[in-house]
Amino acid sequence: MPTPPDMTTHPDTALLDALQHQVAVFARRAEQSRLGGVGQARNSMDRAAYLLLNRLDQEGPMGVKALAAGMGIDSSTVTRQVAPLVDSGLVSRATHPEDGRAVVLELSERGHTRLEEVRASRRALMALVTEDWSEGERDAFCALLTRFNASLATLTSSLTGPTS
Repeated sequence: MPTPPDMTTHPDTALLDALQHQVAVFARRAEQSRLGGVGQARNSMDRAAYLLLNRLDQEGPMGVKALAAGMGIDSSTVTRQVAPLVDSGLVSRATHPEDGRAVVLELSERGHTRLEEVRASRRALMALVTEDWSEGERDAFCALLTRFNASLATLTSSLTGPTS
């Protein structure tokens, strides 16, 4: 397990302090607003549901273990988070096409429609937040945030393994 470097002597201590502060502020603001979008669909879907539905939409039907592995969380957490999505008809359970004994989760038509409503609402929020940014600034921010999230996921996984 890697150990964190001693940041007390890092040449960019002030920058790293500013970065961690801005990440903390972002996390607080994101949680306060839930970055849920604008309009009627605002805050209408929690983060866990959005991420699960989005993954199923992007990658297609899959089992709980594959879904958990892809999201970096444990299977019991996925099972717990998927249950209300199945109950509400956003996700359906189907027989695995190659192994009739196994079950896969798939986005239902209702789930797809609901996900598109939430995506449109969140897209509108991102447009409002970045309306005075150039296209290059939006691209750079998205690329850096994607890289930051990937690095954080890698580090978290190496330190703790999959988390809930």
